[in-house]
Amino acid sequence: MLVKDVMTSTIVSVSPDNSVRQAAMTMLSHHISGIPVIDGDGHLLGIISEGDLIRRTELGGAMFASAEDLAAPAEDRANAYVRRSSWRVAEAMTPAPVTIDEDASLLQAERLMQKHGVKRIPVIRHGELVGIVSRADLLQAIVTAKLDGTPSGDEAIQRSVMVRLRENTGLEAFDIKIAVTNGIVHLSGAVAIPECRRAARIVAESVQGVQGVVDHFT
Repeated sequence: MLVKDVMTSTIVSVSPDNSVRQAAMTMLSHHISGIPVIDGDGHLLGIISEGDLIRRTELGGAMFASAEDLAAPAEDRANAYVRRSSWRVAEAMTPAPVTIDEDASLLQAERLMQKHGVKRIPVIRHGELVGIVSRADLLQAIVTAKLDGTPSGDEAIQRSVMVRLRENTGLEAFDIKIAVTNGIVHLSGAVAIPECRRAARIVAESVQGVQGVVDHFT
């Protein structure tokens, strides 16, 4: 599946000249944790999120300088003050956000979220914002995903399990033997690590047509 298959196409956004209070109210009313900031020409300028708002002066954010704060350059401290104190979205948002192309895979989206510690990513088509993909969208994709469409039949099941075992499963170094009888997958070989045995079972169970899995590992 691709990002465009699961993304939210209805975009809730704010202007850089909107107030921080208005941005917070928009998040609350739409039950979302972050929204894109778009200028009058539709260009994406940034993202304003819960993380940007919970450090606000209104909530007592950084009223007193810590030892770590005092050690930071004056420019960084001044910028931090502006972000937590200004009433304008443009000065409180996170500029130049991470984006992803609509034709990217869900795996790429998941890795970007993990790498940058974000919950949602703006989706771009030819440089234009066309949607938002969030962690919730990825979870929904897991719920609705169909099992492998390999045709049924013992030989086809055996081939499919064998291919999947060679993917990024942690099982590449093991010599796992596969036999299939009436849809029952028999796994054998020298695999003593419980986590690897469990991974092999889940690989087999994820193939369409499998009626059961028997572990003969030694």
